[in-house]
Amino acid sequence: MPKVTLIGAGSTVFAKNLMGDILSYPELADSTISLFDINADRLATSKTVAQNIAAVTGAHPRIEATSDARVALEGADYAIAMFQVGGYKPSTVIDFEIPRKYGLQQTIGDTLGIGGIMRGLRTVPVMLDYCRQMEEVCPDVTFLQYVNPMAINCWALSRATSIKTVGLCHSVQGTAEQLAEDIGVPIEEINYVSAGINHMAFYLRFERKQNGETEDLYPRIRQVLAEARVPDWNRVRYEVLKRFGYSVTESSEHFAEYVPWFIKRDRPDLLEEFNVPLDEYLRRCEVQITGWEFMRRKLEQPDLDLSAEFAAAMATAGVAPEHMPLVVNNFENLNKVERSHEYGSGIIHSMETGTPRVIYGNVENKGLIDNLPQGCCVEVPVLVDKNGLQPTKIGTLPVQLAALMRTNVNVQELTVEAILTGKRDYIYQAAMLDPHTAAELDMDQITHMVDDLIEAHGDMLPAYC
Repeated sequence: MPKVTLIGAGSTVFAKNLMGDILSYPELADSTISLFDINADRLATSKTVAQNIAAVTGAHPRIEATSDARVALEGADYAIAMFQVGGYKPSTVIDFEIPRKYGLQQTIGDTLGIGGIMRGLRTVPVMLDYCRQMEEVCPDVTFLQYVNPMAINCWALSRATSIKTVGLCHSVQGTAEQLAEDIGVPIEEINYVSAGINHMAFYLRFERKQNGETEDLYPRIRQVLAEARVPDWNRVRYEVLKRFGYSVTESSEHFAEYVPWFIKRDRPDLLEEFNVPLDEYLRRCEVQITGWEFMRRKLEQPDLDLSAEFAAAMATAGVAPEHMPLVVNNFENLNKVERSHEYGSGIIHSMETGTPRVIYGNVENKGLIDNLPQGCCVEVPVLVDKNGLQPTKIGTLPVQLAALMRTNVNVQELTVEAILTGKRDYIYQAAMLDPHTAAELDMDQITHMVDDLIEAHGDMLPAYC
C-alpha cells in the first residue's frame, strides 16, 4: 500500500476532503497517511478527522502525525502540498494593506498581481526546501502541488528540483460544472478540452455527443449572455467570453485582477457593473478561521449542538444568506464522506491500479503549447495510469488567448527569476509588467511599494539584493 504524505495537513477541511477521497477507494483503504504541519493544534485536529474518516469509510489506514517534515516524507510514494507560508496574519493581510495605501485594490491576491508575486516569493523557497528533503528520503515520490501561486511554484520547481511534480487546481472541472448548470445540460453528458495557464485556461471545446452526433455547446453558453441570464457573481467571466470568444476556467473575482480592465480606483462604476468583490480573500480567510475553531470544538465534543452559534458566527464573518444552508449542513456532517472533484486521489488510484483517467494538470511546457514560452507552466489534459503522468500536446492556441496569457506569463517568469537568483530588480520588473498593477501605478510607486512589502514581510522572505 502507498504512503501518502500531506504537507500542511492543518488545512483541515481540504485535508479531510482529500483523505476521504483516498480512503473511499478500496484499493487504497490500507494506505499510510502521514500528516505533517508546523501548527500542533491544527495537526491534532486533522489527525482526529483522519481517524473519523477511516471509521466512516471502513478503511484501515496507518495514520501518522508529525511536526518533522523529514519523518513525514521518509519513504513517501506521494506527497501533497496544501500549506500557506505566513498565513492569513501577518502575510496575507500585509499583501492587501500595503498595496491599498498606494491605491492598488485586489480581490484574491494569490495568483498574480502584487499579492501573487509576494506569495510566490515567500512560498517557493519553502517548497524547494521540502523538495530537497524529498530528493534525499523519497526521490521517486510524485508531488501533487495544490499551493498558490500555482504557475509560479510549478515553474520554479521544474527548474530547481528533480522531483516529479504536477500542479492541481479545481478550476477546470469546477467551472465546467457551473457552465453546465447555466445551460441546463447535465455535466455527465459534456465533453470538453481546456488548455492554457493556471487560472487563465480556456475551453477550446465544450460539447456533448448524442445519437452519434456532436453538439457544440458554445451557442448555448452565448445564449446565456444574449438572454441576460448571466449569474451576478459571474459577470467578468462572461464579459471575457464576449470579448475573446472563449470561456475562461477561472472565477470572475479571480480573473478580474489578472487583467487591467475591471478594477480601477477611479472607476467604482466598473466594480458595480461587473460585481467585483474587493478584498474577497480576506473575507474568506475570516470565514475559514472561524469555521475551523467551531470544527475543533465539535470534534472535541461531538454531542454539543453548535449549529445556531456556528450559523451566527458565519453570518458575522460574511457568508451570504443563500450559501448559509450548505455551510451549516457541511458543519453538521463533519464525519460525512462524499467524493470531491479534486484530482489528487484519482491520480494516486490510477498510478497504483493502472486504471486510466484524464485529469487537468499544471506541468512544464515541453512542446505542449506551441505559442506559449517553452519551459513555462501550462495547464493541459494529462493521462494518468501506471506509467505516471503523461501530458497531452495541444499545439497552437487561438492567437488572442495566447496573447492574453503571455501578459501573465511575463510576470510569472520574472518572479521565478527573482526567486532563483535573489535579485530584487526582477521583483520590481515583475510588478511593473503585471497588467493590473501597471494600469494603476507608475514605476516609482511600484518600486516603493515593493520595497515596503519586502520590509514588512521581514524574515518570511529570503534576502534580495
